[in-house]
Amino acid sequence: MRDAVTSLIKNYDVTGRYFDRNALDRLKSYFETGAARVQATAVINANAAEIVKAAGLRLFDELPELIRPGGNAYTTRRYAACLRDMDYYLRYASYAVVAGDTDVLDERVLEGLRETYNSLGVPIGPTVRGIQIMKDIVQAQLMEAGIAANVVDQAFDYLIRELSEKNL
Repeated sequence: MRDAVTSLIKNYDVTGRYFDRNALDRLKSYFETGAARVQATAVINANAAEIVKAAGLRLFDELPELIRPGGNAYTTRRYAACLRDMDYYLRYASYAVVAGDTDVLDERVLEGLRETYNSLGVPIGPTVRGIQIMKDIVQAQLMEAGIAANVVDQAFDYLIRELSEKNL
C-alpha cells in the first residue's frame, strides 16, 4: 500500500524525472490537508457502526425490494453480509483518506470484486448507492464537527466510479 507521496515518487522515478510544478503542488496539497484527513478518519472510526447502520437503513428504505423475499439482502445472513460489506468499504475508504491515495482501494477492495459480485449475483447498483449514502453521512458528520468534508471525496468517489456500471 502506498500513500500519495510514495505514489508520486514512484511515478516520477519510473520516468526518471525531477519533480515538476504539478508534483510539488500535489505534495503541498497532501501536507496541507493532512490534519483534516486524520481528523476525518477519526470521525469515521468513532462512528463506523452508526454510519453503517444508518446507511443500511437508508438503503433498504430506498430499495425495499432488497429485503423482501428473493431480494439480495433477504434473510438475516444476507442482510448481515450486506452490512459487513458496507463496513468493509467504509474501513478501506478511511485508509485511502489517511493515505491521500486510492491505491489501497485497488489492491485490497476493487481487484476482482465486480467479477466476484457478478458470479454471486450480487447487484452492483445497490452497493454503489450504499457507498454514496455512507459518503453523505460521513460528510454531514464532518461538517458538524467543523472538518472539511471534501477530504473524503477522493476515496468514496473512486469506489463509486470504479464499481459503477460502465458502458462498453
